[in-house]
Order: sequence, then C-alpha cells, then structure tokens
Amino acid sequence: MSRPYDYYALLGVARDAGEADIKKAYRRLAMQYHPDRVAAAEKTAAEEKFKEITEAYEVLRDPDKRAAYDRYGVAGVRGGAAGGFDFAHFDLSEALNIFMRDFGGLGGFDAFFGGGERARRDRQRGQDLKVTLELTLDEVAKGAVKTVRLRTLDRCTACSGTGGQDGARPTTCAACSGTGEVRRAARSIFGQFVSVSPCPSCAGEGTVIRQPCPKCQGDGRVRSEKTIQIDVPAGVQEHHYLTMRGQGVPGPRNGPPGDLIAVLEIADDPRFERHGDDLVYDLPVSFAQAALGAEVVIPTPYGDAALKVQPGTQTGAVYRVKGKGLPRLGEGGRGDLHVRVHVWTPTKLTPEQRAVLERLAKVETAPPAEDRVGRKLWEQLRQAFGR
Repeated sequence: MSRPYDYYALLGVARDAGEADIKKAYRRLAMQYHPDRVAAAEKTAAEEKFKEITEAYEVLRDPDKRAAYDRYGVAGVRGGAAGGFDFAHFDLSEALNIFMRDFGGLGGFDAFFGGGERARRDRQRGQDLKVTLELTLDEVAKGAVKTVRLRTLDRCTACSGTGGQDGARPTTCAACSGTGEVRRAARSIFGQFVSVSPCPSCAGEGTVIRQPCPKCQGDGRVRSEKTIQIDVPAGVQEHHYLTMRGQGVPGPRNGPPGDLIAVLEIADDPRFERHGDDLVYDLPVSFAQAALGAEVVIPTPYGDAALKVQPGTQTGAVYRVKGKGLPRLGEGGRGDLHVRVHVWTPTKLTPEQRAVLERLAKVETAPPAEDRVGRKLWEQLRQAFGR
C-alpha cells in the first residue's frame, strides 16, 4: 500500500511544529490506533494506520530526517539513505519497537499492551549483520551490484529450525507456565515491589525442548556461509547505509531473522573533488590554449567529453558541464561537473619556444591594472622569461 506523502498531515501538526507538539500528537494517535487496543475486525486497518503515523513520527522527530523530508519529500527518507530506517520496507514490528522505545516506560504501557509477549519475540529475533561495501566514484555514478560472502548461522535442515529431534515439538516451560518471565515480590519500608526477569529455565522463550536435535543441539541453527547480492543505487554518499530486511542471522527455533546492514565507503577519486551531487575537475591548459582558445577532452564519470575553452580564459575560470555530476538520490536528475581552469606555465623551454615567446613579449600589452588575476599571470610570465 502506498503511504501518504504528507507526514505533517498524518500527525495533524503544522509544518513548523516543535518536537514536543510532534510527540504529543503521535502519542494521542498511537493510543487510538495501537493494534492491541482495537477490535479484531478493525485490526488490519489499525495496523496500517499505526505504521503510517509511526513512520511520520520517526521522521519528524529527528532533525536530519526531517530536513531531508522537507527538502526532497518522502523520497529523501526512503531506502535507508537518510541515515535512518529503510522506510520503503517499514513494517509493524519496527513501528511497535519505536512506540515502546519512546513510550514503553510511561504509565505501564508495557504491561497494558502485552509487552511481555513482544519482549519474548524480540529475544527470539536473530542478530543483525553489518558489512562494509567499498565503492568507486564510477559505481556511485552508475549504481552497482555488490556481492558479499558471510559467515553466519542458518536454519538447521535436520529439524527445519525447530530445534527438536525427529519433529519433536517444544513443550510449555513448567517454571514460568509459558510466560517466559518470573516475578519476584519484595517488601520494603516503601511498600511492595515486583521485579520481572526472563525465566532461567527457558531463557525467556516460554517453551523447552525435551528431545533436542543432535545436529544443532536444540538451537535450530547451524554455522554456514552464504552469498548475498546487494543492489547499490546511484548517487549514494559516504557512510550511507542500506538495510536488507531479513538477511541477518535467523532467530533460534525459527525465530524471526535480523537484518543485514551495509555501510558504504566511497574511495577518493584523484580526478575529482565531490561536493554533494556536483564534481570539480582541475584542467591545466597551456598559455597558448588559454589565449587562443582550444577544444580539450575532459574526464567524466560517464566517459570522456569535449570542452571548448574560450579565447582569453584566465586562471581560476570555471566552466560548468551540466548533467555530468552524480545522480541526485531519491530526486532524479544529476548534478554538474565544474571544470576549474589553471593556466600552466612551463618551467623548461626549448630554444624555439623561447624565441617565440620573446617575440611575443615585444608586442604584447600589460593586463589592465584592475585585473588582479591578469597581473598575477603577467608577473609569472616576467619571472619565467627573465624580463
């Protein structure tokens, strides 16, 4: 389902709303649409609405994500490129985790919403995996498909991940009666306190395996290696990350898998300076090329291109080659390539070159006094040719 693009409208707040107003609006709506608070017939619609308002809250509460959203719209925060969740694959479990993260400790929400069951699911979830992808600037310009090989855990084929031998099913833990928690009451001068901790007999899972699988020892997972392909979109920047949902370590006994998080590192390219989506290339030209004009070949991330240097070009002049920069992630189009000209002065001359330049020196005129760049070039020529 395509989600609304106006996060402010979803929460019912103004575009200049402060953090406190955003949090208050989200809390009110979350209490209304939380899946544990609606009738069974309304649960599907409530879950979708809960995801939408939580996505809006998670973006607007964070200054960086909010700035990206204000500038680029929803495309600026989808795909994990804004330094946050991959909102293109935002699911109910993440929405619930965000709600419990910010409001779970207030007013007994955890118990009210069945937090014990959710905590047990979280404990069964597998670990996230993190890898680093090294990219060249050309790969950033065109996008890339990278292959990574991981040493991880995988579902045990002998027991299909259940952890039980010959299809044996887990049984309810007698110590906690399947709750996964043990409660201990203690009295003090301030009254009675109840502490809740994971059950030591079942490690908080609520079930135990009486006949564990000999291959995985009841865990439901075995060591393995696997190869994963990661599609890197064009236009990414340093330390962006991509989240591959469900590609992490599987949870014990068929618990939900974690995620694979790919952190991007972009190698320096000696040809260019990068400034966001724009690139800068330093072009050395001879004095004759600068004075007379020339057509030169310059590199771009998409192959060589021709550039016409106009007659009379000075050091520091910048030519803009439109659309030859890097793609604008989530926005479309490309940045520009800025070609910065440097007039090259030779340090060693052949006799023929010296003779030609000496004849030039007799007929050329001095640059205008107000032309600082010209005066600097003139002084360089005087020093180079001993005049």
